[in-house]
Amino acid sequence: MGGAAGHALRCALLVLVCLFAFVPGIAQLPPTDRDESRFVQASRQMAETGDYVDIRFQDQTRYLKPVGIYWLQNLAVAAQGDGADAPIWAFRSVSVAAAILAVLATYWAGLRLFGPQAAFLAALGLAGIVMLNFEARIAKTDATLLAASVAVQAALAHIYLGARQGRAVPALAPWLFWIAMSVGLLVKGPITPALALATIATLSLYDRDWRWLSGLRPLRGLALTALLVAPWPIAITLESGATFWREALGRDMFAKITSGQESHGFPPGYYAVTFVVFMWPFALETLRAGLKGLNRMAGDPRIAFCVAWYVPFWLVFELIPTKLPHYVLPAYPAILILMGWALTEPGAADTPLRRWQVWLMRAAVFGWGLITVGLAAIAAGLLPFVTGTWSLWGLLAAALALLAGWLGSGFRPPLPPLPRILAATLSAGALFGLLTQQILPAAKPLWLSTTIAEAFEANRPCPDSVLASAGFSEPSLVVLAGTPTRLTGAQGAADHLAADPQCAVAVVLDSYLADFHAALPGGEAAVERLATISALDYTKGVAREMVMVRLAPPAE
Repeated sequence: MGGAAGHALRCALLVLVCLFAFVPGIAQLPPTDRDESRFVQASRQMAETGDYVDIRFQDQTRYLKPVGIYWLQNLAVAAQGDGADAPIWAFRSVSVAAAILAVLATYWAGLRLFGPQAAFLAALGLAGIVMLNFEARIAKTDATLLAASVAVQAALAHIYLGARQGRAVPALAPWLFWIAMSVGLLVKGPITPALALATIATLSLYDRDWRWLSGLRPLRGLALTALLVAPWPIAITLESGATFWREALGRDMFAKITSGQESHGFPPGYYAVTFVVFMWPFALETLRAGLKGLNRMAGDPRIAFCVAWYVPFWLVFELIPTKLPHYVLPAYPAILILMGWALTEPGAADTPLRRWQVWLMRAAVFGWGLITVGLAAIAAGLLPFVTGTWSLWGLLAAALALLAGWLGSGFRPPLPPLPRILAATLSAGALFGLLTQQILPAAKPLWLSTTIAEAFEANRPCPDSVLASAGFSEPSLVVLAGTPTRLTGAQGAADHLAADPQCAVAVVLDSYLADFHAALPGGEAAVERLATISALDYTKGVAREMVMVRLAPPAE
């Protein structure tokens, strides 16, 4: 089906597929550590205080990222109606909406590059990959950054190809470019501009022509971006002086560029190796298409655009010491669009691979097999390993992992491209939905913060009791137990009980108990044990045992 009606139908189907893939689990999965809980708590404190300029986690400034995601999350919780008391799914709904917009923007980009069939396959593929299914369910910046970045690149594709092919450019394209650029700046600073600049520079050098950039309306566009972005940096500078810029630029951005920050340092090649994980189940299809695109890009500005979108951005992040999986997510739609091209354009599938490319594909096949079998094993075996009980949901999820991996691989395809990619995306979406709605929430021993918060709620002596935690300081505990929660040590927990002897509660790691008791005037006899908590601290991969106590009431 062609024309506006066909595009509308495809977009409606994409939205339905995204809702099926992304929504299950956003209410059931507990708050995760560490980034998600820090974002959620900072957004919640904005709602509590009414201060939408300053960014804080409890009483500490959180100036590593701009304000955009916090504003969006506050809009979501305001729409939900409970404000600061909104459930976790309300904060996550921003990521769900952004992931859907990213999928639609991928369709719009692919539509201009290779037509509706290729665009639809690319958008379906994005909705099915591991990385976006994870980011769509987590209340942090990266799904929103992806939506802004793909919108920028889609607008750029219309402008670039319009200049190269002598065709009219949609009047809204340059304005969408600058508006989406502004959103990207407010969400995660320089990442979206860096992606666009890398693409622009690569294409202009490749073509030896910069004149096409006039289609961006650069002077008016930069003025619009300044108008949209500048008010908050001015406000936070007035609020914090140079502190925001020192932390955002020095502590966050430059530290990541110069060293492996927070134990996330990896050598170059990290993203090449992990590609088969985060692009699953379409890692083989996309890698094969990307290699064929490299071999066919000469004289084809459509393929050149996709290569310029993906390769420079990927190479830059391979060279930066600090590496996290989601850093290269804004480049993924480019290679998914090439997958759509390879599956739909006559002659594309017959493009030969060079010898080194054949060996690379063989290595990727090995990795794809490990990931497919590994996901199935995790889905089936997680609950038996953690709780000692089998789950039919886990067995179903394992079957879905094998099915999605097979359908997405492109080996001996049992179906034509469209039904096969759709079936692979739906199978992968159902797998991730079962993992996050049924399997992970049921693995109770994994969720130490949840267990502590439930014990605190069941045993708090006063409605306004405040919890102090000695030895366990994950931000998810603050999200679940409340903003006043104290993350402290043995002496701090003892001081907390002494300051409010009737209502205060402390939870103390077993290895801190001796120091905690020594800090109390009456020693161990001075406290009443409320609960003993045993669970796995998954952030460190170790089992924890903690004791929840209050000061013992005086004898009558």
